[in-house]
Amino acid sequence: MKLVHGDQEEIRGKMNNYNCLRREKQPINLPSAGSVFKRPDGNYAGKLIQEAGLRGFKIGGAQVSEKHCGFIVNTGNATATDVINLIEYIKDKVFENSGIMLEQEVKILGG
Repeated sequence: MKLVHGDQEEIRGKMNNYNCLRREKQPINLPSAGSVFKRPDGNYAGKLIQEAGLRGFKIGGAQVSEKHCGFIVNTGNATATDVINLIEYIKDKVFENSGIMLEQEVKILGG
């Protein structure tokens, strides 16, 4: 990694801007599995999930985020099984709706 010198105020402004965008667009108020799916060529996972009618859809305590459909959030009592089942459900429904098979960005360990 190579770093270069820059204007401290300009860098701080960029950091603040990125943080504001993140708070505005991502569900940071709840624990989440992060961005669950890779971006399909020429499309967006969150858009495909929304178009499949899954915004806010829940299995157990795991929910497709209302704020950004590419995120799965824990509404308070989600189990790993809830998250895994929701991921598989999302993949199936998006494929049925669009013909696009979403690829997971998160890795499932153990089991």
